[in-house]
Amino acid sequence: MINRCGLLTLQKEPVPLKSIEVELEVRDHVATVVSTLNYENKEDKPLEAVFVFPLPGDAAVCHFSAKIGQTQIVAEVKEKQKAHEEYDDALSCGQQAFLLEESDQSPDIFSLSVGSLPPGESASIRLEYVTELAVQADDGLRFCLPAVLNPRYQPQGSEGAEVQVTSVPASLVPYSLSFSARVSSPRPISKVESNCSLDPLQYLNTDQTQATVKLAAGHKFDRDVELLIYYKDAHQPTAVVEGGQASAEPGSLMGDPVVMVSLYPEFPQSVMSSMASCGEFVFLMDRSGSMGCPITNSMQQETRISSARDTLLLLLKSLPMGCYFNIYSFGSGYEHIFPKSVEYSQQTMEEALKTVEQMEANLGGTEILQPLKHIYSQPCIPNQPRQLFVFTDGEVGHTKEVIDLVKKNSGSHRCFSFGIGEGASSALINGMAKEGGGHAQFITGTDRMQPKVMQSLRFALQPALVDISVTWDLPKEVSVTVLSPPITALFQGQRSLIYAQLTGQSSEAAEGCVTVKYSLAGHPSENQLHFSLRPAEDTGLTVHRLGARTLIRSLEMDERESRGQQDGGVKEKVVQLSVQSGVSSSFTAFIAVNKDNSEVIQGPLVRRNIPTPFARLRGGGSPMFAMSCMMGMPGPMGPPRPMASRSSAVFGASSGGSAEAKRMKKGIRFSKVAAPVQPPRDPLLHLVSLQEASGCWLLDPALATALRKTNKEVEKSKPEKANSEVWATILALIWLHAFKMDAKDEWELLAMKAASWLRAQNAPCVTECVDAGNVLLCCSVRKEALGL
Repeated sequence: MINRCGLLTLQKEPVPLKSIEVELEVRDHVATVVSTLNYENKEDKPLEAVFVFPLPGDAAVCHFSAKIGQTQIVAEVKEKQKAHEEYDDALSCGQQAFLLEESDQSPDIFSLSVGSLPPGESASIRLEYVTELAVQADDGLRFCLPAVLNPRYQPQGSEGAEVQVTSVPASLVPYSLSFSARVSSPRPISKVESNCSLDPLQYLNTDQTQATVKLAAGHKFDRDVELLIYYKDAHQPTAVVEGGQASAEPGSLMGDPVVMVSLYPEFPQSVMSSMASCGEFVFLMDRSGSMGCPITNSMQQETRISSARDTLLLLLKSLPMGCYFNIYSFGSGYEHIFPKSVEYSQQTMEEALKTVEQMEANLGGTEILQPLKHIYSQPCIPNQPRQLFVFTDGEVGHTKEVIDLVKKNSGSHRCFSFGIGEGASSALINGMAKEGGGHAQFITGTDRMQPKVMQSLRFALQPALVDISVTWDLPKEVSVTVLSPPITALFQGQRSLIYAQLTGQSSEAAEGCVTVKYSLAGHPSENQLHFSLRPAEDTGLTVHRLGARTLIRSLEMDERESRGQQDGGVKEKVVQLSVQSGVSSSFTAFIAVNKDNSEVIQGPLVRRNIPTPFARLRGGGSPMFAMSCMMGMPGPMGPPRPMASRSSAVFGASSGGSAEAKRMKKGIRFSKVAAPVQPPRDPLLHLVSLQEASGCWLLDPALATALRKTNKEVEKSKPEKANSEVWATILALIWLHAFKMDAKDEWELLAMKAASWLRAQNAPCVTECVDAGNVLLCCSVRKEALGL
């Protein structure tokens, strides 16, 4: 069946959802989000309105209520099947009912059913959730309100009912969004940035620890709403103790205090200065049709796949000599450059770059499971720790199955994941990184992919931590039950959260201490945090709900792993914890029935699916045509497009003995291999493309062109006794430091490799070359700045 995309707007059928109001309250690095959805039935028949929409994958949904006229109905959490039966029974009896549930396939998709809304009636739905804010590369805290829900690719023959989503282009979304945020922190708020237009930040006090900000009117639903919040002195470890709920049973999760510990490990500088020179680096690149979309929804030329190609260039140039690597790409099927990972050398790097140069978004759907299984089936290389980098726009239907596979293989690798573009599944991207002991990054709006990916490469090159343990020192009358799964990965300067239940009585002056111990490159280290056991004021039950969510997600994964082996005890425990804490799970749902309404609603219900915006596709054609022809959307979107045939020039192209082949061997851009004509390359990427795998540059006309000089000028300026490659490499480093410091995050690793190569040469005239290079390039970069 082909989904009649845009049905509710293109076919002029009325939409009962009129507006969404979102209020965000951020306290330090935790957010509480309250969304109010306003419905009105302007038809002459009773309606059932169904709205499938995205939420952050790690959100703890903790409140759901409905207001009809002056009647307020607060929903209860119940086992999912019971909630469905209660909802259906209410509708069959002519009662009003409301159902909110998480998708079975992915925890970042929810379905809201508003049943038996009589003609002329209005209803206001209130939804509340809490979530942690992720730390970004520049120390900003990221909040994302998902506004875009792209159709999720569901492989043919996969188990489970797919998520049915009615989608329309952003310009045709028939309801409005208002968004306001209040931010408070013990530390001053430096700034708040967004990918959307904001009204000016308003500080509420003189020390600038509280502020408000609003989304400017007229949001177009063409992107997720992203806030980046910056505090002064952000890297401070903290512990927040929250008192238990007075009405809950003592000794239960909700009845006892819960502590949230936020750690920022700092590793010894002597260890961190030595990056790893080994490892197996496996890059898995999404080449499904949706990767052909622009990275942003503005009319820019750069597509997701073109940005990914440039990123792979930087990655390949930054890898250390002596490591191993391979590149996989996937769509409806998958490909790999080498049968197995190969040692990094000039020859293997060049062969990989030839293939990368021709990568297009032409492989159909988004079938990520099979290439992952193939990668994990490959034997690990001794003394070469496996590091997996996954790039995808996240439009995958079987999210939980993918995450389970990563966790199953977590002992043999670290997984770094990148969500590209609007609507990337936060559950998929965060889940893969969390279970794979790596780090997740999102590239949206005007973000450049390259600096975020290179930060993750730095993490991957950090020595791996082993023997991580957490110990607690508490008063003897207080015991601790850790709610978080064991810590499997720590990175320099990155936050690590631990939730724990504290049982027992203690004095208000009592203190606790948590210690994280680990071994780093053979050096035992530890980080310690002392904290007061006195409960904080005005936190409500936020910490309890986040702790409950953390434990629920762990138990859900245990249940999937043990499915068919146990008697359902884990599922019962999840249901019990979900009901007790009021936090949603995959086995429960929120249900509310208006039993006060004495009038039975007459007539058959008419179902109305509320449309969700999807990100605009490249080409700007008809929305209906674009949706029905989007590559790789099976099920309601039609079968996936067959995989495009591949030119034989992609793999196994002979370098030959021509002058062109020799120029290729020098690292010159492979624009003349059979491939689509590319736009002019960015000057930085042009220079980077000429670097050899060893880290040096060759002295040739291509380098002169990249430096915006003639070959004669470059040759004439070379000190007489200087080696040509030493001179070329110093020129490239001077140019990077003089003219591209704003992009240092992108080239820093390859510059370190170049400096290391120079030091190994023991060249006699480095200082003379630096002086001559500054004169030639009209700049003044010090030798020390180059790492020489």
